[in-house]
Amino acid sequence: MAKKSTGQAPLSPAVLHILLALSTGERHGYGIMKQVEADSQGKVNMGPGTLYGSMARMMEAGLIRESAKRVDPEMDDERRIYYELTGAGRESLEAELGRYRGVVAVADGHVVEGPLAHDH
Repeated sequence: MAKKSTGQAPLSPAVLHILLALSTGERHGYGIMKQVEADSQGKVNMGPGTLYGSMARMMEAGLIRESAKRVDPEMDDERRIYYELTGAGRESLEAELGRYRGVVAVADGHVVEGPLAHDH
């Protein structure tokens, strides 16, 4: 039986990582880059071009927006722009995580004795 589709296309890895980084709170660009690096345990190193290009497209798509508030105005640089998820961004992230959970469930059903079970 097929699950009901949300109709949303899969997210690119960069968009997924940015949404995950913003899922716990608003951040500025450098903070997003550092969170992506931490979340991926150093395996994903997102440069400014990828980050800001993806974020511009995400803002156009309504997934994120500039935040009106600052996390800590006394410790912050006024030029920093903070970003936050929108409702649509949160829905897209949940849909993508649901797709990943489905893939993991299928993979778990196929792996009986571990990843090398079929090697001779």
